[in-house]
Amino acid sequence: MYIIAGLGNPGPRYANTRHNVGFMTIDALAEKWSVPVDRSEHQGLTGTARLGSEKVMLVKPQTYMNESGRCVGELVRFYKIDLDHLIVVYDDIDLDPGHLRIRKKGGAGTHNGMKSVVASLGGGDFPRIRIGVGAQPPQWDLADYVLENLSGDAEKTIKAAVEQAAKAAEMIVKDGVDLTMNRMNVH
Repeated sequence: MYIIAGLGNPGPRYANTRHNVGFMTIDALAEKWSVPVDRSEHQGLTGTARLGSEKVMLVKPQTYMNESGRCVGELVRFYKIDLDHLIVVYDDIDLDPGHLRIRKKGGAGTHNGMKSVVASLGGGDFPRIRIGVGAQPPQWDLADYVLENLSGDAEKTIKAAVEQAAKAAEMIVKDGVDLTMNRMNVH
């Protein structure tokens, strides 16, 4: 079994923000696979699908970004998932808007949601898909930037990246993280 967890914040206020690209990716997969992500368990919303012979759980933690690890950690422990079968999708201000970076494992960097996940799991030995949202303009507060509602070209760029992230998550389940990194880490 795989778990694909998209990090974000619950509620309509945050739905179309840079910080919610993880949720957007889960929504894209849910739509593609025709599976609702509406089951409440372990402080998150989940939905389960089959991808070939693999069972795949889609997860949107409902703990707010900075506490994402509470949900992800509980699910990993409850379902006894090997960490290489956990895929976490989240925003990254250190990547240009629309760029993806897929890694087999790593640290949390400066991302508070990932810090929570890594702390909850006792390490970062799991695949992750980072979606570039770009750095905030100098005059902006970081929180204001990542929580700004998307529009115009920024929204188009981010939505295209979300579709690529969904494709990458599906590819990791089907073909493994190494092949996915070789195909998708082109920038």
